[in-house]
Amino acid sequence: MTAASRSLERLLEWIVIVLMILLTAVVIVAVLFRISGNSLSWYDEVAAIQLSWITYYGAALAALKRRHIGLDSVLLSIPMPFRMGGVILAEAVVIGFFLLLAWTGWEVLVVLEGEMLVSLTWVPIQLTQSVIPIGALLFVICELLSLPEYWRMTANGLSYEHAEIEEEVEREMANAEAR
Repeated sequence: MTAASRSLERLLEWIVIVLMILLTAVVIVAVLFRISGNSLSWYDEVAAIQLSWITYYGAALAALKRRHIGLDSVLLSIPMPFRMGGVILAEAVVIGFFLLLAWTGWEVLVVLEGEMLVSLTWVPIQLTQSVIPIGALLFVICELLSLPEYWRMTANGLSYEHAEIEEEVEREMANAEAR
């Protein structure tokens, strides 16, 4: 993993952690206010926005770690050099989709100019929806940063998923022997 990948991984981890803590705090505060008979008018809208931000930034982090659902077994069953053509095709489709999402997200931001949240009328909707193009571009960056390692592993007939499973099995075997 390169220094850029490690730095981006740490940044995304902290963003997701902070967002999860903030969402937890908002939910707890909202529950306490509801119990006291004073429901917050802005809770639902803010919590939904926070959840979408966690989703986008978490998806980018998962892309960097290559932890999204994949078809490694199918890809590895394809003989070389066609296997690497499959990698190129799959990466082109994923990156193309997220570039399209970023462009469309930007277009949405242009349309939403001047609009404010319903419950917090001082918060621009453009701010809350900026996660769409930002998250999509982050996903593309993460995909590209993790591609060289993925390329090497796939060319060698290895899978992130299989390596993780084998590592866990070895760890459990060592724990069982130690008992």
